[in-house]
Amino acid sequence: GPTGAGKTTMVNLLMRFYELDGGEIRIDGVPTASIPRSEVHRQFSMVLQDTWVFQGTVRENIVYDKQGVTDEQVRAAAKAVGLDRFIESLPEGYDTVLDDKAALSAGQKQLLTIARAMVQDAPILILDEATSSVDTRTEELIQKAMDQLAVGRTSFVIAHRLSTIRNADMILVMNHGDIIERGTHEELLAKGGFYADLYNSQFASLVA
Repeated sequence: GPTGAGKTTMVNLLMRFYELDGGEIRIDGVPTASIPRSEVHRQFSMVLQDTWVFQGTVRENIVYDKQGVTDEQVRAAAKAVGLDRFIESLPEGYDTVLDDKAALSAGQKQLLTIARAMVQDAPILILDEATSSVDTRTEELIQKAMDQLAVGRTSFVIAHRLSTIRNADMILVMNHGDIIERGTHEELLAKGGFYADLYNSQFASLVA
């Protein structure tokens, strides 16, 4: 959906950052309102548009608050997103403290955030499409890493560029806070409605 359609609000409701006025959200049949909020949060890994890195080592940034993570798991996650070589080239490798002297590019921050989500290994994934501030090559790397991260998980993808959700099992189209269409990419194109207009206008601008 377009900016302001309610996509982020939907995600905030899923994670119980807001309480519901009506209706119910269930995970595996259990209403999220009936379990502690911290338990709901534990079900989700997030890769957001606004990446964040805290002052600490590369390893600490990838592990975040997950208990019992081994060095092998940290390295495997960094390898999976294509960051391993870069990290090894830093003065202290995985023990390098990320601060003003060891700054990361926007793309590297995003890849680090994806590695963090891999290590968290939660059953549900939220991807707020986050490639708007990077070059095309980095965007491809991030997209590959996101695809790998999504394997075997229920994934909610907030999309602005519709090419990233073509293969989704279900697309929900939002406008002015409401879900106005739902279906697969092919079904929604065949309908010739809001999604089709949105997709065709994006595609036309790419061709132009």
